[in-house]
Amino acid sequence: MSDASLSTPSKSFGARDILSLLGRAEAWLDARGRGAWIVAMILGFVFIWPVGLALLVYMIWSKRMFSRRSPARAMSRPGFAYATRSSGNAAFDAYKAETLRRLEDEQASFEAFLERLREAKDKAEFDQFMEDRARKATHENDAREA
Repeated sequence: MSDASLSTPSKSFGARDILSLLGRAEAWLDARGRGAWIVAMILGFVFIWPVGLALLVYMIWSKRMFSRRSPARAMSRPGFAYATRSSGNAAFDAYKAETLRRLEDEQASFEAFLERLREAKDKAEFDQFMEDRARKATHENDAREA
């Protein structure tokens, strides 16, 4: 070997590179959903158990495991920052902001509609249960009297 090859600096990963890699891995797993996180955790346990344990702790700590997606969570995703970035054209930015606001309002009203629909279904099921119970009690009282 020559002296030149020994003195050539090699590229090494620094803390910034590792954090960037972890951030890209997190975004990749988020894009594929909860199932991808679970598969990564299981593979971590199978091959290197501390990695699986670390993923489990991270999933519980960040509430990825037990929470549903919410609008606030969607806003924290990488794509949201791109959607709110200025294009440099004031008219287009105003149009985009108005469209996003309208879509958020439609989403909120649809979620409220779904909640009312669930409540109405629950009320109908409960009313049916109470009617069946009252009918059964009346039937038992008639059977005792006879």
